[in-house]
Amino acid sequence: MKRCPTCNKQVQWQDNPFRPFCSERCKLVDLDKWVSEEYRVPGKAVREEPVGDDEEQPGLDANS
Repeated sequence: MKRCPTCNKQVQWQDNPFRPFCSERCKLVDLDKWVSEEYRVPGKAVREEPVGDDEEQPGLDANS
């Protein structure tokens, strides 16, 4: 037996469709934490460069 990473309840590992979670609810709670960026993978921040409407984009003809 293992513990659910969301609620810490004992989980039957074998034949459990939600493994490592105890239920679909706990699985979705975990997914929400990733989507809302409560969980993050450490690493260097990536600088995003905005693309304005008046900037030329590579591969596009300015006269078209």
